[in-house]
Amino acid sequence: MFESRKRHHFSAIGLLVATAAQPALATAPQSADLPEAIVVTGRALDAPEGQRAYAGDELTREDARSLASGRIEDLLARAPGVQQFRRSDSRSANPSAQGITLRGLGGNASSRTLVLLDGVPLVDPFFGYVPLSALPPERFDSVRVLRGGGAGAFAAGAVAGTIDLASAGPDALGLFSAAALVNDRGESELSASLAPRLGSGFAVLSGRWDRGQGFWTTSEAQRVPASVRARFDSWSTALRAVAPLGPELELQARASLFDDNRTLRFAGADSGASGQDASLRLVGRGAWQFEALGYVQARDFSNVVISATSFRKTLDQRRTPATGLGAKFELRPPLGEAHALRLGIDWRRQSGEMQEEAYSAVTGLVTARRKAGGVNSDLGLYAEHDWRSGPLLLTLAARVDRWEVAQGFFREANGAGTVTSNLTFAARSGWQESLRGGIRVQAAPGLALRAAAYSGMRQPTLNELYRPFTVFPVTTRANAALANERLEGFEGGLDWSPLDDVTLRLTAFDNRVKGAIANVTIGPNLRERRNVDAVRSRGLEAALAVTAGQVSLDTALSWLSARVQASGASAALNGKRPAQVPRLSAIATLAWQPAERALVALSLKHTGAQWEDDLQTDRLAAATTLDAVAEVPLGQRLALVLRAENLTDAQVITRNQAGSIDLGAPRTLWAGFRISM
Repeated sequence: MFESRKRHHFSAIGLLVATAAQPALATAPQSADLPEAIVVTGRALDAPEGQRAYAGDELTREDARSLASGRIEDLLARAPGVQQFRRSDSRSANPSAQGITLRGLGGNASSRTLVLLDGVPLVDPFFGYVPLSALPPERFDSVRVLRGGGAGAFAAGAVAGTIDLASAGPDALGLFSAAALVNDRGESELSASLAPRLGSGFAVLSGRWDRGQGFWTTSEAQRVPASVRARFDSWSTALRAVAPLGPELELQARASLFDDNRTLRFAGADSGASGQDASLRLVGRGAWQFEALGYVQARDFSNVVISATSFRKTLDQRRTPATGLGAKFELRPPLGEAHALRLGIDWRRQSGEMQEEAYSAVTGLVTARRKAGGVNSDLGLYAEHDWRSGPLLLTLAARVDRWEVAQGFFREANGAGTVTSNLTFAARSGWQESLRGGIRVQAAPGLALRAAAYSGMRQPTLNELYRPFTVFPVTTRANAALANERLEGFEGGLDWSPLDDVTLRLTAFDNRVKGAIANVTIGPNLRERRNVDAVRSRGLEAALAVTAGQVSLDTALSWLSARVQASGASAALNGKRPAQVPRLSAIATLAWQPAERALVALSLKHTGAQWEDDLQTDRLAAATTLDAVAEVPLGQRLALVLRAENLTDAQVITRNQAGSIDLGAPRTLWAGFRISM
């Protein structure tokens, strides 16, 4: 078991949700002013039709059923070009490395994709990573992946695209469902949900707990007495309540808690992440449609670095408390069937502070105590107009952001408490515009052509600005002078359905992120976060879906050529591929559903070779894995679930630091039961 290193200061969540949920939880008869015909959905307003002009994919609950790992990152990987910074999954990666990007637009572990859950940004306010272990796939009704720069709500940060997760309600979940699985290492996965309808509203309470000894990330030849398995112990719970406030007005409240503890590589190299989030959303579906949303996040992170030579603690990043606040209001005036207009304003504020102690690997005594942090904020105004005329769909969006970086500081004292560095950084602010436009033409029955161009921006995270870090033996420095990243790109493609059960999507793209932030090598075992001139990525994306009776085939492929454009102090990177970006990635899932609630599925995944570092000295070999899933009904309510990860036990290298390697999940066999009511 893990000892939690967090201190939670967020008891207001319970009060917030209880207050918001009262209308839905009331058991008294409905009043005469609230007709029986009222139906609440718990969802946002419909996605703008203009999004069809951009490259996009939608993943469903059926896709999640065929996941051998049961992890959200493997579901996202079924959309072309979606990539984590590292190959490790959310059981064996450092949480701060869980950034998500698209199209190879990377350079470090910060997310360059806007990830939303029920309209609320999910990335950590300090680090910019996504808390993947807190997002079990069974909680979601759908996942929409939209590529290219964003110009809608909270779009500052969507330089690679947007991933929009929508929570499932009673229609998808049923009144009660639960699953319990165990694998051949004795690890367990437990999940449950309760989704009662209450009056004209509903509530959903869900939870999941994953724990286990983990697998060996260190190869047998490189293990030492201090080497340990990648132990993990994580849990999360969420409560949603949806209530009608009128015939065309509903209130949606959500609160969630999570705690995630892992051990990586060496005994004592423990990392932990925790969070408490709450949000309220008011949705009006009348003639003048609108959404009003507000949210608060409290997050924390800790990490212990163990020396790979002395195997003693050298750094204790004991706390990184961070707070995220945000709100938006969006209005959709009625303009007739041919036109749709969205007008909106949003605001976000992220604040946080790291607290860490450095230790001597020889004496074990504290050698330095450090604190660093700051505040980032953004106020955005946006407008988007869609126009349809027969087979032609046009869309145009504009956004302007007032961004600010403020209150930055770095303080360090030696082991005796004497201050050795006390830096404060001048506040910076500015205005940044973003544009997005697209066209879609229904050229023939079953064939649509589309083209789009866009721009976007991303502020550096507090982590990039102020927090140095170590992945032994390499230290990466922060850089308080980092500038914003700026995207410019275009794409073109087609959506073709020659038959009702056959769909093909093809997209060619050319995206360029100016001022991309990368971890740049500046000396032996020393890197620094810097803005390079640009990262340019060009490539092709394809997705094919075929259904023939009880059998279905879903495939996705991404081929890209990504290159760093660099000069001056970073000139050594010019022309090189960004770190951790493969040229080719592909996945295919073949599924057979012989009866209702029965499933047999095979998934073949290939990830091309990629470089560990910016200078392309350490290579991660290509990897191909095969997964399998089977569900066998044992009656109306009960099903046997069998899953196999990496069935062929292929070696997947997730880290290579001068020959010191980490490995991904080996063959793992799961068995358990699922019950639904």
